[in-house]
Amino acid sequence: MILVSEQKLNPFEHYTDIFKALSDVTRLKIMWLLLSIDSKICVSEIIDVLCENQYNVSKHLKILKKAGLVYEKKEGKWTFYHYCGSTGYFEDMVKKAVLTIPEDKMVNEIERCKKRLSMRVDGKCVVGTESED
Repeated sequence: MILVSEQKLNPFEHYTDIFKALSDVTRLKIMWLLLSIDSKICVSEIIDVLCENQYNVSKHLKILKKAGLVYEKKEGKWTFYHYCGSTGYFEDMVKKAVLTIPEDKMVNEIERCKKRLSMRVDGKCVVGTESED
C-alpha cells in the first residue's frame, strides 16, 4: 500500500492556490505593494498603508504565504514579509500581471507607503500610527 500523505493529488493545486490567494482585493494590494517597493515590509507598515486592522492583515499574509507568494522573516520583535521571487514561468507571469495594475488605482496606498517607510529609523521598522487621511 502506497501512502500519499506527502504528495499532492491534484497537479493544479499550486496554480489554483495562487489564483485563490490573489482573488481578494486586500491580498492583491499586499502583493502589488511588495512587488512595487521591492523590499521587505513589516506587518505594522502594511496595516498603516492599507488602513486595515492587524487581524485582517495577518490573515491575508498567512494565505499569501500558504500559496507560496510571500515569506516571513523575524528580525527581533518585527516580522517582515517579502515576495518569494519567481520559481518559474508561471510565477513570472503572475508577477507581471500584478505589476500591470496601474499606479493610479493605488494612489492613496502609495502615498501612505512613502510616508510610513520614511518613518523607519536606520532602515528599521518603527511603531507607527494609522494614517491621518
